[in-house]
This record gives sequence, structure tokens and C-alpha cells, in this order.
Amino acid sequence: MMNWQTKDNLLTLLTSLVQYESVTGSKGEAALAEYLYYLLKDKPYFQNNPAHVTLHPMEDGRTFLTALVKKKDVKQTVLLLSHFDVVDIEDYGEFKHMACKPAELLNSFLEKKELLPERVRTDAESGDWLFGRGTMDMKAGLTVQLSMLERAMNGHFDGNVLLITVPDEEVNSRGMIEAVPALKEIKHKYHLTYTTCLNSEPMFEKFPGDQRQYVYTGSIGKVLAGFFCKGIETHVGEPFSGLNANLMVSEINRLLELNVNYCEMADGEVTPPPVNLMQKDLKEAYSVQTPHTAVTLFNVLTMQRSASELHDMLKKTAEQAAEEITNHIQQKTRDFQKFEPFHPIERTVTVFTFDELLARAKSRVGSSETERVLNFTYANRGDLGDRDFSTKIVSELAALCKEDAPLIVLFYSPPFYPAVSSKNDQVIKNTAGKLIQYAADRYGIALREVQYFPGLSDLSYLQLEKQDVGAYTSNMPLFNRGYSLPSREDEALYVPVLNVGPSGKDPHKWTERLYVPYSFEVLPDLLSFTISALLKQSEAASQS
Repeated sequence: MMNWQTKDNLLTLLTSLVQYESVTGSKGEAALAEYLYYLLKDKPYFQNNPAHVTLHPMEDGRTFLTALVKKKDVKQTVLLLSHFDVVDIEDYGEFKHMACKPAELLNSFLEKKELLPERVRTDAESGDWLFGRGTMDMKAGLTVQLSMLERAMNGHFDGNVLLITVPDEEVNSRGMIEAVPALKEIKHKYHLTYTTCLNSEPMFEKFPGDQRQYVYTGSIGKVLAGFFCKGIETHVGEPFSGLNANLMVSEINRLLELNVNYCEMADGEVTPPPVNLMQKDLKEAYSVQTPHTAVTLFNVLTMQRSASELHDMLKKTAEQAAEEITNHIQQKTRDFQKFEPFHPIERTVTVFTFDELLARAKSRVGSSETERVLNFTYANRGDLGDRDFSTKIVSELAALCKEDAPLIVLFYSPPFYPAVSSKNDQVIKNTAGKLIQYAADRYGIALREVQYFPGLSDLSYLQLEKQDVGAYTSNMPLFNRGYSLPSREDEALYVPVLNVGPSGKDPHKWTERLYVPYSFEVLPDLLSFTISALLKQSEAASQS
């Protein structure tokens, strides 16, 4: 019996998924994984093959799910990838208690239409949109993938389908990072050939009001670059005796925020420029001592730029900031000397990368003392998140090198998303072309191929087998000490990637919504066509 094939079936299924408030790290996230498992385990196929549906425990106690539908003596397998966590619901304000109840939320919106932006109000009144946290990002994609899995159970595809759905995509992607080695084990256990990983993240508007539909043959990369600044503390009454760390991070922010020199162009696509995601001084209590340590973290998006090239660019920006800080202080000193002639303290701001700072600390206090400090810090992490703990480690090393202050340290913090592209993979190229033609012929829809999905996705971790990311990992304080990547030969995979997903608007906003007519009337057919085409194309490629 097929339960997830009509629009109404899919709406019911999606609503049941949305009602789990699966905010990353919450009890709802853990509960939804179990709900998905029980949804599948009672299906006749999995009753006959119980080992094919599995909840995999993660190191932190959460779980991800795999569900394999396999045909006898067939190797060609399409991976269906999704995540079931969502961002928090604080932005819903007075509607927060209904954020995960689509019907109630829509009714409340219609009762208070004056609170809605105009285009949101129009969509709410149309009856074609489903509102709520996760409706678009990305429980609708998971819903349609479950529909495809059901078709596979009923023999619809000439090949195997393996569903993999994970937690934590919205924060650190730990679910996918730990899932990759498990996927490799499943591949060997069942003698599978992974033809493609087909994700169903929603389409993103390129600009407000964008009506076009997209298919993505890759996913954009993300680096979280940190700049730790150690100045010279002083009393506010003697400002020229020190150097304020807040001034230092401000200069880095000025040089890096929206710096279009960091934008990449690839086949007409462009990355947004860097933006700041966190800035703060590290002074824990108020006093009239100037802040002498501060940190700023920047989101930098990548497509084809290598790790070493971007690392060099970021270091040069830090060096430029160091020079500008020195020039600024010298100018302000001259200005003040008009009132109070004095001999200024000459200072030069030094720039280190994290691995250079580590080497410097060892030369200053010795390797054993440096390792003692690091081990103590790692062992007493407490509740610090990855970003704050990365900063803490850098701060502890910088304290061993106080004679080198003022200084700027370039480091990297999780999460890291490598850019991936399968635009030139022949199977992906042929399938994307056939899908675009099919959508035009069958539905009059002009799908556009885009090389990089702009919203970040777990597809990033499926081509690490052929990527050199050493410039990042060697300067990442948490690498292999709390954060790792499936990069070893026995863990990493290389799988071509493709993203075909639903249509919606406003991901990560309180007005998040799904366009139901496309997502549940058109997308299931397009996704089914894509799976069949991938299996056919990969089978042909293996025989050529």
C-alpha cells in the first residue's frame, strides 16, 4: 500500500514532521529521528529486511537514520540526503507557540494580516502556501524523499535507493560528518556503487521576488575565519600607554566586511562577500582597564578558490590591518602631542597564523609547558561552544607569547564546508540536461542549472577524498581535538552530487513557507524522473 504519493498524503506527512520542534540540539531533534525510524520500520519491505533501516548513534548521543531499499544483485545506488533539524523559533515572537503547527499558524496570520509584509500576506491569502518552521528548510524535501523511498519499496526504480537523514546541519553538520564513514561501511557491506548523492534542499531566491526554479550541481563552501587580537592593557587615563584590542578588531572588520576582492566568479555565479558573524572583547567584568583581547569571526564563502589561496588572502588582510593600526595610533599620537609633548612608545603589531603561534609558544616556554597548557584547556572545556572554545585555545597560547603583543592571530573555527561541484561529471551533466528538458516538456517549467547551491549543505562532505584542506585544518584549534572531518582513506567518500528540491520562501525567517503546488504536485514527479535517469545514466557509464 502506498501512503505518501498524493498531495494530501504529503501534506499530512509533512505536518507530522513539522510538529516535532526539532531545533538543533533539542529533545525534539532526537525525538524526530526516532519517529522517522518507526515510520519506516513497519513498512512491509523493512519488516522483511529489518537490518536495512537503522538508527546510528553519534558521539554526542544523537542519531542519524539510514534506510536502504535494495534490489537483488544490483549495485547502482542513489543516495537521498536530507536533514531533519531546524533553526530556533525565537523570531516568531507572539506566534512562537504555533511555529511548528502549520494550520494554527496560518489561521493566526490571517487573523492578524496587518502584521504581515505585503508579499507574505498575499501568499497567506492564496491558500497555496504552508507556513511554519521547517516547512521549507528542509522537511518538505525529506517528505518527498520518503515518498521516493516508498516507490522504491514497490519496485519503481531499476536500482537501489539509500535514504540518509541527519541532525545538526543547521549548526556544525556533525550528523553528516559522522554519517560519511557509516555510508562507506554500508557501501562495502552491501556491495553498492554510489552513483550520486541527491539532496533536496529548497530552491533559494537569488533576489527578493525571484520566480525562477533551479537545479544545483554542487554546493557552495564556507570558511569561518577568526582573528584574535591581543593588545596592551592600560588605564583609560593613560590611553597611549597601551593598545585597545577593540580598535584592532574594528580595523579588521573595516577591511574585511563586504570586501568584494574576496568574491569569486564561476560560470556567471558569484559568491557574496565576507560578513562578520561574531565580534566581542574578552573582558569578563567592567573596569577602567582597556580591553586587551578581542576576537572577530567572518563568514567567507568559496567556490573554486583553494584553501591555500584563501588562507594567504586572509593573512594579508590581517597584515594590512596591522599596518593600518600602527599608522592610526601614530597619527592619534601626533594629534595628542599638540597638547602634551611626550615620547611615544613605538609598537609594531605582529601577525601569526595559529600554527605559527603554536610554534612561537613552544619556542618561548618549551614544548612540554605548551602541551600542558593546551591539555589543561582541552580537559576543562565546560559548556563552551566550538566558536568560543576555539577562541579560548588561541587566547591561552597568546598568553604564553605576551612579549610579542600586540598581535593578531588568524585561525579557523568549525563549521567548515568545502565547496563541491559535479558540473563536469558526465552522469550529472546528462541527468541535469534531461531533467531540465523533461520539466519544460511536461510542465512548461524552465529549470535553470546552477553550479553551487548558495545556502550551504551537507553535500560538502561527499568529495573530501579529493580535496586538500590542510591550510585550514592545520590552523584550526579544534581539529582532531573535538572537531574532525571524514578525510582519512578509510572514512572519506567521493560521490557526485545533485540538488533537486521544493519551492518556498524566507528560510530561517518567521515567514518561512512552502509553495505546495510545485513542491507536492510537480516535484515528486521530477525527483522520480531524476532518480531513474541517474540510475540509467550511471549504469550506461559503467558499461562503456
